[in-house]
Amino acid sequence: MISVSGIRGIFGTDLTPENLPRFTAAFGTWVKGGRVVLGRDSRTTGQICEDIVAATLMSVGCDVIKVGIVPTPTVAMGVLKYKAAGGIIISASHNPAEWNALKLLNSTSEFMDADQGKELISISEKGNFTYQAYDKVGILRVDDDLLDHHINEILELPYIKPDVIAKAGLSIAVDAVNGAGSIAVPALLEKLGIKTVHKIHCTPNGLFPHNPEPLPEHLTEICDLVKESGADLGVVTDPDADRLALVDDTGKLFGEEYTQATVFDFILGKHAGPATTNLSSSRIADEVAEKYGEKCHRSAVGEINVVKKMQEVKAVVGGEGSGGVIVPDLHYGRDALIGIACVIQHLAEKKMSSSELRASFTNYYMSKNKIQLDDLGKNADEVLEMVRDRYSSLNPSTVDGVKVDFEEGWVHLRKSNTEPIVRIYSEGKSPEAAASFAKKIYHLLK
Repeated sequence: MISVSGIRGIFGTDLTPENLPRFTAAFGTWVKGGRVVLGRDSRTTGQICEDIVAATLMSVGCDVIKVGIVPTPTVAMGVLKYKAAGGIIISASHNPAEWNALKLLNSTSEFMDADQGKELISISEKGNFTYQAYDKVGILRVDDDLLDHHINEILELPYIKPDVIAKAGLSIAVDAVNGAGSIAVPALLEKLGIKTVHKIHCTPNGLFPHNPEPLPEHLTEICDLVKESGADLGVVTDPDADRLALVDDTGKLFGEEYTQATVFDFILGKHAGPATTNLSSSRIADEVAEKYGEKCHRSAVGEINVVKKMQEVKAVVGGEGSGGVIVPDLHYGRDALIGIACVIQHLAEKKMSSSELRASFTNYYMSKNKIQLDDLGKNADEVLEMVRDRYSSLNPSTVDGVKVDFEEGWVHLRKSNTEPIVRIYSEGKSPEAAASFAKKIYHLLK
């Protein structure tokens, strides 16, 4: 699967030692043979892919800084540290263990935007790259300390205070799904002053003990661990540690959307300025921003779209409801490590339990559905147009599909680029209310 954000697939069938070099050479050409930071998550195919990618980059004239198994945001920090032309993370994010991928960063440490991605795909398709002669190939160096740099940069932020955290005496439970967070999260917690850490699945061997996407149905073990150990908070990362899920001290999940809400609450309490999230994220983000007299701006779905909107409105915090938080004081990218630091600092300063903190937010509920276009005999654009016209009096957003805001909730429709479906996300203050918005759309279309 090739998109503006990279290439991904099941290793050995879709993603192979044959197509990896072609796409990598195209990226090396796109960065004009510049310096590239290369990291990976813990997948068993990671070493194979790393060897192929490093060799290919050098063969088109790129110098490579290999940083090993680190979180995706650590590679982003490396791009900034070395003023590199770009970065590659070998990771299929939350996809199962048989998948792998190349995630691509530009010289500003951000994921490539649509125009940059199209340029890269064009280079790849046309084969417009040149392998260098023996005396012009790139060089390889290794940086085993980039994670320490990332953590130290977090500790240098004026509102992260390990002495305050240490005095709070918090204990933290961790599930890193045997991914890139296995070393990174415990190392961060130690530097933050956390003395008691309860770990499960923190061996970076790429053998995921459960589905690696941090959804409630996959996280029963960490919830049990929090209850059994008496931990004050549980933290969960996906395989490349850019997404964060939280468990309160009673063993209940915060909910995907409330990772973002918690970090918004902390950062907006320190910084004056707007926030940004995507159109499919919960209204709790708006509510938290309003608490501080700020506006939460909305972008199209996708990390780079959130980042662009953040830069446009000069947001002090941003993210997506999937547990990805972006703190531009550090870098413009989703980062579970800065998310963990902010949440723990927030708890230490508030002197309240994590369950009390979670209870301080309004509860919203989402319903996620999809419409099979074949059943309707309509294409995606026709479906979106019908919904837009029906609710025209409510001025629906058409930035990304169609989103209709009602007084008591909202519904957002987006067409899929890979399947003949339209996705319907809706939200209300009860599960029944959220489902009712989706039902309205079904009835309209039928």
